[in-house]
Amino acid sequence: MIYAALIFGLLGSFHCVGMCGPIAFLLPLDRKNRSKRILQLLSYHSGRIFMYAIIGMAFGMVGKGLNLFGIQQQLSIGVGLLMIISILLPIKIFNRYNFSKPIYKAVGKIKSSIGTELKKKDPGTFFTIGYLNGLLPCGLVYMAVFGALATGGALQGSLYMIVFGLGTIPLMTTAIYLGNFLKGTVKQQIVKAIPVIVVVIGMLFILRGLGLGIPYISPSEMVTVEQVGAHHSCH
Repeated sequence: MIYAALIFGLLGSFHCVGMCGPIAFLLPLDRKNRSKRILQLLSYHSGRIFMYAIIGMAFGMVGKGLNLFGIQQQLSIGVGLLMIISILLPIKIFNRYNFSKPIYKAVGKIKSSIGTELKKKDPGTFFTIGYLNGLLPCGLVYMAVFGALATGGALQGSLYMIVFGLGTIPLMTTAIYLGNFLKGTVKQQIVKAIPVIVVVIGMLFILRGLGLGIPYISPSEMVTVEQVGAHHSCH
């Protein structure tokens, strides 16, 4: 399902530009030295991807723990359903219950830290900004986290989120250089396509969990690393 992470990253970056664009536009890049500017951008993206990797590892470990109970396929189905439900449910329901209220304070602190870093021009500033940027709430990141959870392993979950992060680099970099370069109907059409892609990927996760015997998409048996090890120890 790594390709799903790449699709999330590439298409989700249109959403990312809207959410994280203001931070990216304010990066204190060296506009005179091209080589230095490229290194600063790489440092920023490395910080974001490093945080995504940590998040992916954490949720991959949770998925691994659930797999030990033999519910890997059920987990994949559950993740797919969560993706689809999160798209289909009216946003008013989330606003009514205000799920994000408990984390407003933490988000405020993160934004404050980013604001402080934006005033600096130290070598580690760009990595720190990217690292903190990766902690900010983002719906597309949440969708990718669901995918990391379903991978059923710390390394797999980390890799899933790294690939997601790599997918966001081209558009985020273009936005930093050119500003809000996509306008009008093109941008609207791409934004409208994102929920459709999320639903399709959710359906792929459900198919994966159903074990219909379709190679690569829905294998009849999902074998975990632990199960393989246990099988070899019996011989």
